[in-house]
Amino acid sequence: MTENQRDVLSACFSLAIILSALFVTERFLLPLLWAAILCIATWPLYRRALAATGGRGILAAALVTVAGAVVFITPLALGVSQAAHQAPALAQLVAGANTDGLAAPAWLQRIPLAGTEIHDWWQATLGQPHGLAHLLQDGSVGRMQSASEVLKRAGSGLLHRLIDIGFAFLCLFFFYKDGAALQRQLDAIGAYLIGPTRWTLYSLKVPVAVRATVNGLVLVGLAEGVLLGIGYQIAGVPSAVLWAAATGVLAIIPFGAPLAFGAVAALLLYKGATVAAVAILVWGAIVLFVADHFVRPTMIGNATQLPFLAVLLGILGGVETLGLIGLFVGPVIMTLFVTLWHEERRFRQVAR
Repeated sequence: MTENQRDVLSACFSLAIILSALFVTERFLLPLLWAAILCIATWPLYRRALAATGGRGILAAALVTVAGAVVFITPLALGVSQAAHQAPALAQLVAGANTDGLAAPAWLQRIPLAGTEIHDWWQATLGQPHGLAHLLQDGSVGRMQSASEVLKRAGSGLLHRLIDIGFAFLCLFFFYKDGAALQRQLDAIGAYLIGPTRWTLYSLKVPVAVRATVNGLVLVGLAEGVLLGIGYQIAGVPSAVLWAAATGVLAIIPFGAPLAFGAVAALLLYKGATVAAVAILVWGAIVLFVADHFVRPTMIGNATQLPFLAVLLGILGGVETLGLIGLFVGPVIMTLFVTLWHEERRFRQVAR
């Protein structure tokens, strides 16, 4: 056997081990990825906790993990609590709208230009029995004949997500505890594969991109939820806290906030509160304009040195291809791509 053949077999052997490990842990890859993102984003906080505890890694990892769980779970628990109070009525509304149809509000016909067409479309779709199921084109919706069925399906999905969250925080503890050793191993492997200079260049970009994305998306999105939630409370929106929580979650995704405050405005219009609905739309547009045009591009673009278009494509493309986790993976990939672009340009300049 030649040396080249042995190298090929060795590479195939290594690849087979990696693919087998991915196959075995496939169910837990998403929580692992979330834990890795949280670990990178909060690593400076762990370093401070490590110094404050006198270098006791297990204690520092436990403290930061518990603190992160409290920060994350507290608003989630409040949202779930509010949802639990509203769940029976909401489930009955969804089941009734699907089974009996949802009548179009009379004010739709008073909308200029397209009001009559919108009213007729509503009557032909949502106003018909099982119209909601046909509109969503989802067989599971058609089987939701009662409120108990809606609650059962929603509860099953919630339990599944809670298990993933718990496992992610468990992994987060071990990432903190063994993070230094893991980083040394990754540095050694990366330096071996692509060279120490290139590996150092790219590895330094990843934590910066992750932290900038977390700050620019999560923190700004939650701030939008708080500001719009205040507006909901003033406007007298039913279950304003629940709507604010939903807005904060959707605001993390670009163009997601308009879906939330647009739905709130539609609910107010449906109840006949036209002035309040218009006020919510105006307030939401102001908050969204400031956040998306000034705050987010500054927090993400300046830290990662990415143009705004690259940031936007990374976020939207990541969501489209990977789901919610793509919000954070997409900008990282675009950061590495732009780094490669500049690196290649520097190579061309040196060659000249």
